[in-house]
Amino acid sequence: MARNARPTAAKREREKNLAEKRKEKAARRQDVKQRKASEPRRTDGVDPDIAGITPGPQPLADWQIDEAEE
Repeated sequence: MARNARPTAAKREREKNLAEKRKEKAARRQDVKQRKASEPRRTDGVDPDIAGITPGPQPLADWQIDEAEE
C-alpha cells in the first residue's frame, strides 16, 4: 500500500509548535543566564537561608512550651 509522501497539515503544525517552544525555552534560559550574571556575588559566604542558625538543639517554639513549665 502506498503512503502519502507529503507531510500532512497537522504534522506541519506540530513541528511548527515544537520549534516555537524550543525558541521560547532558549530565550528563557538566556534570560536566566543574564539575570544570574548580573546579580552581585555574595562575598561574605553566608547563606541567607541559614543565617543565624546555631548547630545543636534549637530552643523550643512558643507553642511547644507548656504553661506548667512557666
